Amino acid sequence: MLHSARKSMPAIDYVSIVKSVYKDRRSLVSGGIATVLGVSACAIKTGSLVLYAHAVLFVVVTVLRYIDFSQFRKVQLGPTDVETAAVWELRATFWAGAVAFAYGSWCFSSMVLVGDPVVELLAFVTTTAAMVGVVTRNFGLDRMLTLQLIIAITLMSSGLVLKFNVYYFVLLTMLLPMLISMRFLAADVRNVLLSAVHGRVEANRLAGQLDTALETMHHGLCMLDQDGLITVVNDRAEMVFAGFVAGNWKGRPFAALIAAAAARGTVPQRAAEKLLDTVAQHGVGKVILRLANSEYCEVTVSSRADRTVLLFEDITDRVKAEERINYMAHYDALTGLLNRGFFSEQVNADLDRLRGLPPGNAAMLIIVDVDDFKHVNDTHGHMVGDRLLVDTAERLKRVLGRGTMIARLGGDEFVVYRSGPAGADNPEAIAAQLIETFQEPFLIMGERLAVNISAGLVVQTDLDGEDLDTFMVKADLALYKAKANGKAQAQLFHEQMDTDYRYRQRLKADLAVCVAANGLTLVYQPIIDLRTRRVVCCEALARWNHPEFGAIPPSVFIPIAEETGLISDITRFVLASAVAECRNWPDDIAVSVNISARDFRHTDVKGMVEATLRDSGLPAHRLEIEVTETALIEERDAATKILSALQAQGIGIALDDFGTGYSSLSYLQALPFTKLKVDRSFVVDVVHNPRALKLLKNVVQLGKDIDLKVTAEGVETEEQLAVLAAHTKVDHIQGYLFGIPLPRRDVAELIDRLAGVSYRAQQPRKLVNQP
Repeated sequence: MLHSARKSMPAIDYVSIVKSVYKDRRSLVSGGIATVLGVSACAIKTGSLVLYAHAVLFVVVTVLRYIDFSQFRKVQLGPTDVETAAVWELRATFWAGAVAFAYGSWCFSSMVLVGDPVVELLAFVTTTAAMVGVVTRNFGLDRMLTLQLIIAITLMSSGLVLKFNVYYFVLLTMLLPMLISMRFLAADVRNVLLSAVHGRVEANRLAGQLDTALETMHHGLCMLDQDGLITVVNDRAEMVFAGFVAGNWKGRPFAALIAAAAARGTVPQRAAEKLLDTVAQHGVGKVILRLANSEYCEVTVSSRADRTVLLFEDITDRVKAEERINYMAHYDALTGLLNRGFFSEQVNADLDRLRGLPPGNAAMLIIVDVDDFKHVNDTHGHMVGDRLLVDTAERLKRVLGRGTMIARLGGDEFVVYRSGPAGADNPEAIAAQLIETFQEPFLIMGERLAVNISAGLVVQTDLDGEDLDTFMVKADLALYKAKANGKAQAQLFHEQMDTDYRYRQRLKADLAVCVAANGLTLVYQPIIDLRTRRVVCCEALARWNHPEFGAIPPSVFIPIAEETGLISDITRFVLASAVAECRNWPDDIAVSVNISARDFRHTDVKGMVEATLRDSGLPAHRLEIEVTETALIEERDAATKILSALQAQGIGIALDDFGTGYSSLSYLQALPFTKLKVDRSFVVDVVHNPRALKLLKNVVQLGKDIDLKVTAEGVETEEQLAVLAAHTKVDHIQGYLFGIPLPRRDVAELIDRLAGVSYRAQQPRKLVNQP
């Protein structure tokens, strides 16, 4: 109805009709002048400013249309120049709409805003006459004609309705059919004309075109007559029918075909009934058939009069794609478990259900974390890591069984939810069963992996006010406790954990304030040369004295700093303060500073160290950087690059706490270490345990064999010192025997006392007890 006539007419006919619209300028001008005079007369009679405005509107529209007509006369429009004709059709349609609006709004204003009977009569008579002229002029362009009639009829009808007078309603009922019939009159004239023009088209050519269209369609198509018989069918539709029931079905009832297919099971019974109901009612709709070969066919039913057309489309790929999308929206692509979003929906729905039941039910949530998963990824590769996650999911499903929702939160974290009568489950037994299940090593791609899990559990019987978020927070606290206690275990949430959590959150906030205000202090623990018993280095250690809680151990606030990202600021403070203090010491004494994994991840360690040395003027060989195996595991590539660059400048690189992590010898080979610091756990039993002494000797010898200085940490007794001196090749010792971590002034005094004085190995304690 509102499409361009170019789509329905041959080119030569279309161009001719467009030309006819622009043919007579005289009637345009005369009609416009007559209308302007009529509107002006009405305005003079009533003195209405609205009518004066309408007179001006008609003048403007008439002048602009005249200009448009004049411009068209300059155009050389060929008999088949459809593109140019389409442009001018669009322009003519615009101005035709403007004319209809001018006439319709005149009628509307006369009825609603003026209210003078003479004005109303003149407006309606003139507009009706104009619409008759529209039909005679524009009958060939249906879009233009329809648009003009819609605008004019809408405005005229609105004016009559708003009079709220029964006689005007009667007039409306008489006027509307007449105006509406004008479009059909124009259509009849146009159809008669076009039928005469197109009568030369041969019927067999149309039939041939139709046949070509049917056979080249990508979809199956068939037509049913008034009796439901299949009268028209293309090849693709016949292929579909053959999948239903074999045979030639043209000329046979469609209902019989579908009924036979349902009886054979090639079409689902319910879908068959729905399809037959739609066809029987001569309705319109779509029915999806799931065929016996796992394919999907969408049948579109369209009916007109006593004919029904069915379009058969193979939508198998689309349905499978939708199924994949739906699966991806609800399940984890790697493990096949619920994803976090779908899990949240399911759990919250179940909690809502439980809250609507009488008391006596409980809900349990478990967060499971694969211990040291990053090490598996780094050591064995991501393919092994992914396979480990899949096998972990399978073990969780096997041990927890049905009635349990299991989801992958992301990374190496899983979450488990179960609900039921209170007391039906024993959380401790479930936790023990989970831990025990993972005691058996995994066999993945020929590798045997001993992998443990940590788990945090929360069980809640009072579910009022509880949602998944609160469950997750509590389970996270329990998981954090399990990991803090050494991993490979499960912890059940209790309220003390919440108290500890709030305390920890308080420390996070206060630590941020302290760091921003440079409120931390430094202490220095001396590192002693075993042979000369003189200080060769001091390790700089940060201390935090909380105004309310007192001294906070580094084992508490350093992990908080790493978690919150404050560790880099602390490292920067420690490095700058320690290097500045080291300049006050003798030239042969160095200072040691610890660097964390987060520093390598988020801080320009190399630039920070170089800038600090440059600003302080301290020689590079007097600075030592200590790193742990944890930092190397988490950021091995970055650490290797940075440490190599620093070592090349003469800065010492020490591997701290050796023996407490994985003790991977590959780190000693790949990274530019200059010192190996043996953890205190190797030293504690050397006096009374020959096995411990032998192990320590071998570790020390390992370091010496690759030209590393070796420091033994945790030396606290003279007996330990004597054993180390007599039986190992340790270079340096560090521990409370020679001094606890001391403030800057005290450590300077210790250095001065030890400098230049020779002490016997059996009298080390006097070094720190001297007045």
